[in-house]
Amino acid sequence: MAKKLLQLFLLLFTCISLSQEKGTLITGQIVDSLGIVKNANIINLKTNQGTFSSDNGNFGIFVSIGDAIQISSIQHITRKITISKKNIENKSLKIKLIPNTYVLEEFELKRNHLMGRLGVDVNAVPTDVKDSLLRNVMDFSNVDFKKKDLQIDEIDKSKPPIVNTVPNSFGGAGASATIPFKDHESILRKELNRKKAVPNKILTELGEQFFFEELKIPKDNYFHFLEYCNPLGIEDLHKKNKILELIKIFQKESVPYLKIIKKE
Repeated sequence: MAKKLLQLFLLLFTCISLSQEKGTLITGQIVDSLGIVKNANIINLKTNQGTFSSDNGNFGIFVSIGDAIQISSIQHITRKITISKKNIENKSLKIKLIPNTYVLEEFELKRNHLMGRLGVDVNAVPTDVKDSLLRNVMDFSNVDFKKKDLQIDEIDKSKPPIVNTVPNSFGGAGASATIPFKDHESILRKELNRKKAVPNKILTELGEQFFFEELKIPKDNYFHFLEYCNPLGIEDLHKKNKILELIKIFQKESVPYLKIIKKE
């Protein structure tokens, strides 16, 4: 009997010791003047056990009476609290932190006498060095424009004569005069656009019924048919407004053309 009592006493003593070593779990919430504080670091300085506050500012930690817990956050002043008997009994703790104020180093703000209006301030801003150099380079006040530069004339004389290599060019200022490249390109483009517009104009003037019903030309072969008749000078006839001659050519050439495409 005495042996059983001794074993029971040892077991109870061990549980009490373990309970005292582990402490009591208390919960709490960390707030500041604006609301909850999340990701704050809470540590028991006696047991070196710690935790973090959740997104709701809540936390849980094991403490004992007399333990000191430290609460720290980057944006707040670190605070220490000693656990009392009342805290253990309530098993809850609400901690309010004070926001930390960071003081910047002193700096000097120089006055620039600007008014905040572009039209006024632009005259008050000092001229940049680049602007001064550019102004000196572009200063032609000392240049005598009446004086002839012989060196430039010699350079022009040393250049080879311009040879006319553009077909159908004309000599407006001598035999070597040519049509400028841009003007020549513009003429070619206008001529190309005119030629492209001829088939559409012919179709509009003579009508779809004439080509597709009377002559029986397939719609997909219309442009091919005009290309077939082109050696007979249909573009020039259209340009000279000789519509009757055009009609005769189309009527005559449609017969062999239809035979050709049927064989194909």
